[in-house]
Amino acid sequence: MPDSSCALQDVSTPALVLGCFRQGGIGIVRSLGRLGVPVYAVDADRFAPAFFSKYCRSTFRWNINKSPSDESLQFLIEVGNKIGRRALLIPTSDIGAMFVAAQAHQLAGRFLFPDQPASLMRSLCSKKGMHHIAKRCNIPTPETSFPATKDDVLSYLSTARFPILVKPIYNKLPASGARFWRMFLAHTERELLDRYEAIEDPLNPNVILQEYIPGPDSSTWTFNGYFDRESRCLAGFTGRKLRNYPAYFGQASLAICERNDEVEKTAVEFMQRIGYRGALDIGFRYDRRDGRYKVNDVNPRIGAMFRVFVGSNGMDTVRAQYLDLTNQPVISSSPQEGRKWIVEDVDWMSAIRYWRDGQLTLRDWSRSISGISETTFLARDDPMPFAAVCIQNTKRAMSAGFDFVKKRLHRADASVAACSAPSPSQAEIK
Repeated sequence: MPDSSCALQDVSTPALVLGCFRQGGIGIVRSLGRLGVPVYAVDADRFAPAFFSKYCRSTFRWNINKSPSDESLQFLIEVGNKIGRRALLIPTSDIGAMFVAAQAHQLAGRFLFPDQPASLMRSLCSKKGMHHIAKRCNIPTPETSFPATKDDVLSYLSTARFPILVKPIYNKLPASGARFWRMFLAHTERELLDRYEAIEDPLNPNVILQEYIPGPDSSTWTFNGYFDRESRCLAGFTGRKLRNYPAYFGQASLAICERNDEVEKTAVEFMQRIGYRGALDIGFRYDRRDGRYKVNDVNPRIGAMFRVFVGSNGMDTVRAQYLDLTNQPVISSSPQEGRKWIVEDVDWMSAIRYWRDGQLTLRDWSRSISGISETTFLARDDPMPFAAVCIQNTKRAMSAGFDFVKKRLHRADASVAACSAPSPSQAEIK
């Protein structure tokens, strides 16, 4: 039964979700599917939860992160031919967003998407590029260094204060073979240098050293919005994280919609200054040392936590994008303040970590999960994605367990070999 809370006059235009990793993919499929839109999905994982949704018309297997651009382009053209109608193309990752912008001319005949300059898209997906754009627009952002060599790191350390946040400029680069690593917090010079040498590629510098803004997860605010071809904000929402997974530096596992006029004003003015068009997820960190909200991250696409933000008429960023690109009116509405959203399969793990660290009591946890408005995978009208994510998590746990056993066996073999090696004779010692 189509959702009538945000009725569309015309749902004949199909949508293709490019990348269905966990919460973002299933959220988009359900948001549009419940309105009656024919939704198709692309992902590399056959157990992607969105693949199992009753709102997903058909699925296609492809890894946009690891495939060469020319092969991905040919694949999407073939998918477009199979769908048979010009479809709304919705990337859910930075790589996907950069790919669509770079291949816009070739894709435009078969797909609908915001007209975004490829250079701007790549700059916003790069933490280095985003930092420079924010500085140029006088938008507050944490002080950041982009070392190209170890000497640059040592020079930075001469004046830096610990702890220091270490991030990748790009989380992943398309078809580059670049090794994935997560941001981390370095507490000592030795720790930072050791980790830097382990992760950095001298030929392709990809490390950011950034001042750490102290405070709990709830200091991190998010703006979600949609901007039309004239950079007008047709839908805008703010909220904050309550917990992350992985703890402290991951994506939101529990979040709440709350009004923050300063965050919304800053985000809208920032995007209008650079002529941004399309869906947006942008993160801010409140710095109590100077009382300012500082831009941490810009995701020029639908954000993973976009279902935190739903208007009183059912409007969210993906619905606003669909309406605008199919030339239908986007009717704004007030946000549902206090609306909570949870990633139910991992938030409990983060809660345990915070509890062990003395950051969360049982009462705090109980209060935090009361009044949940929407769970990510478990839905009464669409139960199968929850089963799929359980299979996904079981596979990952088994893989991690096998890797652990292999490492232990390798260490045991090395110890046995060392113990059984003949001792050097006195002559050899001399």
